[in-house]
Amino acid sequence: MADEVLVSIMDGIASVTLNRPEKRNAMNRALLQALSARFDELDSSREVRVIVVRGAGPAFCSGMDLREMEEQRGAAGDPEGGVIQTLQRVERSRHPTIAMIHGDAIAGGCELALHCDLRVAAEEARLGMPLARIGLVVPFPLGQKLVEIIGPSHTRELLFTGRPIEATRARDIGMVHRVVPAAQVEAETYELARAVAANAPLSLQGMKATVLRAISQRGSISHDDLDLLASRARTSADASEGRRAMLEKRRPIFRGE
Repeated sequence: MADEVLVSIMDGIASVTLNRPEKRNAMNRALLQALSARFDELDSSREVRVIVVRGAGPAFCSGMDLREMEEQRGAAGDPEGGVIQTLQRVERSRHPTIAMIHGDAIAGGCELALHCDLRVAAEEARLGMPLARIGLVVPFPLGQKLVEIIGPSHTRELLFTGRPIEATRARDIGMVHRVVPAAQVEAETYELARAVAANAPLSLQGMKATVLRAISQRGSISHDDLDLLASRARTSADASEGRRAMLEKRRPIFRGE
């Protein structure tokens, strides 16, 4: 667990680094467990005032580990439940969080960035939700987060086409806060982090708690029927074909079953 997510703290800024660069920081079970554990630890730290979430290697995060998902096909329980719980844990952190999107943030990686409070992206980064391209349905809480941040119209385009968008387009629709050249993304992110960390800790915690309370009613919306649709898609032959096609770098052949 320790190697999946790295943490360092300096001058009140905690850097949380997804550390599976050879897999483009794809989220497997070990990484998700480690990420939740690191946030638990940071929430109890008096040293920390702001958290920067970043990825090792060329990608921010490529989403769920498709190979692990395919291996778990048909297993009891919801294999996507872990990512929902982890992303909601990141969102609930008492510290303000900043996603440093230096490279692609796809599917669960895009959602990880959206569950952070602020987002800084490199010009070359892409963000996307290509679930329809591999036969999956976005889990309701994650679709809800998209609608909350970019509205229903842009959410429809992102989900229906499955195509990633450039960072500048993401900024235009309110998905990221700042876009800078790749060589400047780290400096820009930590300049923003220092600006946040310079403020009063109790004020920061209170402000964040206020925002979270303002959006807290979203959890009361019933979505059992939507969960059933997502489960049906996740366990379908099309979803298995989609994952295998993505791993094999070919076009999937969907049959609606």
